Amino acid sequence: MTCDFLDPGRCALLVVDIQERLMRVIHEGKRVTANSALLLKAAAALELPVVATTQYVERIGPLLPEIRAELHGAVPLDKMEFSCFRNPAVAAAVDALAPARDTLIICGVETHICIYQTVIGALKAGLRALVPADAVSSRAPLNHDTGLARIRDLGGEIVSTEMVIYELLGRAGTPAFKALLPYLK
Repeated sequence: MTCDFLDPGRCALLVVDIQERLMRVIHEGKRVTANSALLLKAAAALELPVVATTQYVERIGPLLPEIRAELHGAVPLDKMEFSCFRNPAVAAAVDALAPARDTLIICGVETHICIYQTVIGALKAGLRALVPADAVSSRAPLNHDTGLARIRDLGGEIVSTEMVIYELLGRAGTPAFKALLPYLK
């Protein structure tokens, strides 16, 4: 694990499967949605690239409206694979950000399935993987907790949404800080 501060110029945000039918059954789904939307606002303010996915959109439905509203032109990539890195289109979208973007901030669902397997793919690709614990979840709290523990064991970094945002901001008084401050109070 690295102890370097996050550099916005080296980070990208990966938003995984925050879809209508799935979020209805996710433990603390409103928290996940709100924090993921906040991460998207931060990505826009700090000019971080965003890659978004859906899981079998035809069956599970589109991304939630509050997530779609914050994508700022990013087009969700549909997948059947659980790991984003096993999907050629998603893997290519992340790979296209390299070598400048070597750190992925990963939010979405489910912690013990798609998030966990995506972290494995990110680490295997040589990327730093951060998972805000309050911007991911599963249907059952035990699966969420077990997924976070396994991610940490593998070398993924478990953080919180505010930790990531404030570390990316680095200081108060900047235009990005002022743009995000109303959402951080």
